[in-house]
Amino acid sequence: MTARSTATAPSATYGSVLGSRYVARLLGGTLIGRLPNGMVPVSLVLWVTAGGGTLAFGGLLAALYGLASGLSQPVKGRLMDRYGQTRISIPAAVLNSSCLLALPWVGANGQQVVVTAVVGFAGLITPPLEAGLRALWPTVLPDAGRRRVVQALDTGSQGLLYVVGPLLASWLATTHGPDTALLATAALGLTGSAIVLTAGPSRTWRPTSEGGAGTGRLMSSGLVMLFAGLAGTGFTLGAMNVWAADMAAVQEQPMLSGLLPAVFSTGSFLGGLVYARRTWPGTTTTQLLCTSVLFLLGWLPLLADPGPRAAVGLVGIPGLFLTLIITNGFHTVDALAPASRTTEAYAWLILAVGTGQAAGTALAGALSTSPQILAALPAAGAATALTVLTAARPKLGPGRRLGRHRRPRNSHPRHSVSTPR
Repeated sequence: MTARSTATAPSATYGSVLGSRYVARLLGGTLIGRLPNGMVPVSLVLWVTAGGGTLAFGGLLAALYGLASGLSQPVKGRLMDRYGQTRISIPAAVLNSSCLLALPWVGANGQQVVVTAVVGFAGLITPPLEAGLRALWPTVLPDAGRRRVVQALDTGSQGLLYVVGPLLASWLATTHGPDTALLATAALGLTGSAIVLTAGPSRTWRPTSEGGAGTGRLMSSGLVMLFAGLAGTGFTLGAMNVWAADMAAVQEQPMLSGLLPAVFSTGSFLGGLVYARRTWPGTTTTQLLCTSVLFLLGWLPLLADPGPRAAVGLVGIPGLFLTLIITNGFHTVDALAPASRTTEAYAWLILAVGTGQAAGTALAGALSTSPQILAALPAAGAATALTVLTAARPKLGPGRRLGRHRRPRNSHPRHSVSTPR
């Protein structure tokens, strides 16, 4: 059995995993704390336009927040590998929420330079909850079977953030005003961060001391190609959102712009549930490539330009495989990254997907006047991802087993996770 084999432990039930100590708290807290990722863009646009600003400026602020948050992820991940989670994420959560709370005081009709600076700084200091959670799972769930279940649940539920978040922000802005939407966004981010960061595993987590915390060469050729391939997957997601908006405009059915991504995200969540229910054969690399093939095949029927009802039914098919791709991507990172820099490596994966998504959105927007090309862009992104990952297969070679970078408690007490009494 190779080090990448995922058939290392019997399957676990959702009840047993969620009933394990700290799991529900960490998973739920992270989802609450990351809900602002889906709320901030909508809240900013509605806040700016309600204050007399232009839609273009609101869109610019939303893009700036997302870009700053994504680009700063690796830096925050490396700092966490050096100094632990609470010393980095607590100040980040407090400052991020403070910036969002300050925006209504500054005013949407205030100086654009000040508003832009506050939004940009808020994006830079978003707490790195996702990468931090990934680093915690090996200590919370040492059993590989249970860890595989919770990682699939974690990845699959992320898509729902971008369904619930915009809907919640829109409802709050419509019923209680845009200022209230920003205040609620800040409160949710701070609350979710507090739930995670006050938990025992997060407070006591330290990276391995092997080679020195936060040291060691990170970027092997295998990791670089993995991140490039997953950027192609992200490109597909960005292009899909624009394609959905274009179909809504062409068909004169505005609800399609939200319904199509929602169905895709629901498929991703369901795919994660199915994947986690059993142990699948093959190595992590084999599963990564197989699910990438299925992801591409799922987009091909949409090239025929189906009607709205057919598109709604078909778009959930590629969504079924997104969670599997991302989950196996994280598993591959776990095998290839230096033991002392895994959080930073997780952050680079998150950045790769986010950068690809931004590129897909930008290119699809530029080509929105060509409906046939626009409809082909999601499949093109999936094909690019598959091509890169196939070429990278020899470099995604055997590495340490999942979670091996967390040593037993009696090996290095200073870097172990002790459960508070």
